[in-house]
Amino acid sequence: MLRDRLAAAPLGLATPGRDVAVRAARGVTDQIDDYLLPRLRDLDAPLLTVIGGSTGAGKSTLVNSLVGAPVTTAGVLRPTTRAPVLVCSRADAASFAGDRVLPGLARVTGGDGGPGTVRLVVRDDVPPGLALLDAPDVDSVVASNRDLAGQLLAAADLWVFVTTAARYADAVPWDVLRTAQERGTALAVVLDRVPPEASAEASAEVSADLAGMLTRAGLAAARLFVIEERPLDDGRLPEEQVAPLRDWLHGLAADQEQRAAVVRQTLEGALGSLQERTGSVVTAVEEQLSAAGALREAATAAYDAARDGVDEGIRSGSLLRGEVLARWQEFVGTGEWMRTLQSRVGRVRDRLAAALTGRPAPAESLQGALESSVEHLLRAEADRAAERTVTAWRALPAGPPLLAGEERELSRVSGDFPEAAGAQVRDWQGAVLELVREEGADKRTRARFLSWGVSGTGAVVMVAVFAHTGGLLGGEVAVAGGTTAVGQRVLEAVFGDAAVRALAERARTDLEERADGLLRYEQDRFDARVDAVGPARADADELRAAVRGLAEARRAGA
Repeated sequence: MLRDRLAAAPLGLATPGRDVAVRAARGVTDQIDDYLLPRLRDLDAPLLTVIGGSTGAGKSTLVNSLVGAPVTTAGVLRPTTRAPVLVCSRADAASFAGDRVLPGLARVTGGDGGPGTVRLVVRDDVPPGLALLDAPDVDSVVASNRDLAGQLLAAADLWVFVTTAARYADAVPWDVLRTAQERGTALAVVLDRVPPEASAEASAEVSADLAGMLTRAGLAAARLFVIEERPLDDGRLPEEQVAPLRDWLHGLAADQEQRAAVVRQTLEGALGSLQERTGSVVTAVEEQLSAAGALREAATAAYDAARDGVDEGIRSGSLLRGEVLARWQEFVGTGEWMRTLQSRVGRVRDRLAAALTGRPAPAESLQGALESSVEHLLRAEADRAAERTVTAWRALPAGPPLLAGEERELSRVSGDFPEAAGAQVRDWQGAVLELVREEGADKRTRARFLSWGVSGTGAVVMVAVFAHTGGLLGGEVAVAGGTTAVGQRVLEAVFGDAAVRALAERARTDLEERADGLLRYEQDRFDARVDAVGPARADADELRAAVRGLAEARRAGA
């Protein structure tokens, strides 16, 4: 469960701790696959000893010398070891020929199989119970080699770490050794290429210095072997130089109890390190949640502001300007019609009915002007919301990668927004006319008026939706607001005061809901980008539960 949760850990947002957590998650899942599960299934399997170290430290030469044959390539070209070489006895071949360990690496025999493979060499002179694996350089210039070296070291029962008298204090070797300490891995260190011309005191001083560094690093239990730099014999180290290490390894292979102790140390260390190593992944997923929340909140704030802008535009009367105002004047007239409205309501109703039935074009023109004005309002607010969201995302750590290459497109409405907005406004106008029809359906005394003037009556209702005069000044109030108020009195005479208010409110609510749907669609462009790579709360909860379950299982098994 823990392995699967780590493999699926959502770490797609560019947060500060993301890269470290990705490496940690991959490292733990690889070690579970390559070492923990295989070893727990077979505690008596051969001891896998990985020979690792820095570039040019002499790892391949050491492996050839331990085996007594040229089983791996040694040379001056770097990197020399491009694919790992695993050497084992014929009796143990079956343990390593399949995918019991390192299941992600295909086995090849004979020549170098290249990346993604491990070359299996079977030898009669390697004792049963021991396998040697020549790993790529931990500081290779090739990134994939470095990653593979780390993966192989995590799959080892025993590390034999090779460094040189000239480089044993370098940073990279100690990064690897610290990893061994943190994971409780069984470790031996080979100090190679100690100059033979150095005095015994100088050689002992170097060895003592390295031993002191190991002790201070919490690695006092690591075995230390010293190999002097002497002429090679057929590409191999002199027998007296390599014999102590070979004898120790062969002794482990022969002694089941000692071999089991090494396996138990590494296994318990690996299990014990899991909680801390996975803790950084849990923290990073929480960081991802916070980052995703900040991105979504920025988009929500921008589009909420757009909704407020649309609401203000609808209620303030600011839409009753320009073309809408001209078409309204054309529709109701500003002279004779206004004077006529001062007489009793019945005459006004008759005059309005005659105007609506005799001149349908002004009502249609007014509706067209309103449609264009509302569309412009919706697009302007949606454009502003998109630009605000892009600006806010640029300032957030996880935002720029989600915008990369598409900032210009995202900072304005989507390509199909104008068509969608136009369709919604036209549908809204149709819905208003339907409201008028429904409202007049049960008023038989007014049926003739309504049959003549549904379109015109609907236009007056639409104008009433925007008739709050907060956005109008001076003469505009007198013309737009005044005539709307009189038009509303006519409607009140036909339908009743409460019915007219209900008509206008229902029409306004319908328009605002349609606007909200359009803005929701636009905001979804941004939310979808976060959803595609960001975590859900359930992801973090499940990962945390898996880590907690591991700790409880270890306590129960203690």
